[in-house]
Amino acid sequence: MHLFFAPDLSSSEFYLPDEETHHFIHVLRFSQGKQIEVTDGKGARALCEAIQVSKKQVLLTVLEKENFPTPTRKLHVAIAPTKNIDRFEWFVEKATELGIAEITPLICRHSERKTLKLERIQKLMVSAARQSQHYFFPLVNAEVSFEKFLESMNENNDSAFIAHCEESEKVEARELASTMNAIVLIGPEGDFSHEEIENALKKGFKALSLGNSRLRTETAGLKAVAAFNL
Repeated sequence: MHLFFAPDLSSSEFYLPDEETHHFIHVLRFSQGKQIEVTDGKGARALCEAIQVSKKQVLLTVLEKENFPTPTRKLHVAIAPTKNIDRFEWFVEKATELGIAEITPLICRHSERKTLKLERIQKLMVSAARQSQHYFFPLVNAEVSFEKFLESMNENNDSAFIAHCEESEKVEARELASTMNAIVLIGPEGDFSHEEIENALKKGFKALSLGNSRLRTETAGLKAVAAFNL
């Protein structure tokens, strides 16, 4: 059954948001009487029926509703946006499909892209979450500087990691699979600066190895997500 998104499922009847309405009417060509699933992205799932369909509106009535428990394991990836925005959007889409909990665009010293259209990123995330039948959507934060991100972290970060290319002792990616609430930092194409790495280590982050190959930013981010999900 097709899964749609609506930010509020508290009422017994509600209208689909504009973008979801377009998908219902013009893409899938559904009509009155069609039953669909709707999620609020916060763990609720509702079986609904379309009781009114016009050219621009779809009114739904809730037939049944359930709430799923919050996932016990959560991964937060703070990752530098790529110069080619398509590659960053690819990461958001695939990480969402795999079930990431939180994404923060991280602006670093060597970042070539320092601004994002957050609304577009949010739409991509919602589309990927619906496609994957997820009832919990990831939190996608606004871009933040590396320094401010570190300032927001606690001093003791047993499950916080920074993936960088400098030679040093590192923990293997498989360690992510045994953590409950991990934070992983992924740098830009030019890697983190030495100062950024040192500051993260002082804050309690562990140096993380993602293998012997030098990976593109978006590939490194997705490998961290996959390792966590193992």
